[in-house]
Amino acid sequence: MCFAEYFPIFSRLPADEQSLLLSHVFLQKIPKGTQLHRDEKDCLGLLLVLSGQLRVFMTSQNGREITIYRLYDRDICLFSASCIMKNIQFDLNISAERDTDVWIIPINIYKTLMQKSTIIANYTNEIMASRFTDVMWLIEQILWKSFDQRLANFLIEESNLQSKNQLHITHEQIAFHLGTAREVVTRMLKYFQDEGLVRLARGLIEITDIKKLNELNK
Repeated sequence: MCFAEYFPIFSRLPADEQSLLLSHVFLQKIPKGTQLHRDEKDCLGLLLVLSGQLRVFMTSQNGREITIYRLYDRDICLFSASCIMKNIQFDLNISAERDTDVWIIPINIYKTLMQKSTIIANYTNEIMASRFTDVMWLIEQILWKSFDQRLANFLIEESNLQSKNQLHITHEQIAFHLGTAREVVTRMLKYFQDEGLVRLARGLIEITDIKKLNELNK
């Protein structure tokens, strides 16, 4: 497991910057359920996911959560270094949804590289643009899609992630992802069950008609 193989622009950096990275980057194991980042005060540095799954989400003043996006193998987590970005005006939380291994570039090292390296600065902007696209997609989903469509999309996505139709997830967890109340999720899932799309059990949702879910999601 060599960091150079996972950091996309490593080969484009001059030798001194490569050396700086390799001498400071470190690998850390993050147990499932760990909160890595709560706001700009938790400035870890740049995270590069080796394996596992991270969730990036926002929390409202009344405690309601909504998932902004997820990070998987080889994805870069930039907002864990948000303290060096002057124009970031909102707080994001990052947690591990699975046991996750991440490479961490310490914040002082990444800040130094951003200031001296055009390659690093441009790459940072590319990541920001990509994440902005994710946020805009989420906003479009909230504004233009009904909740039954959003829920269908979430169930399909979870099924693809877990590679199975039996999802071990609670109604409350789904509510956290979709930024709504648990009762709203429960009512819609019961409707889905009445329509033959899913079967519900304690802590389990079984997708019984993926075709109808896909049609609903269109």
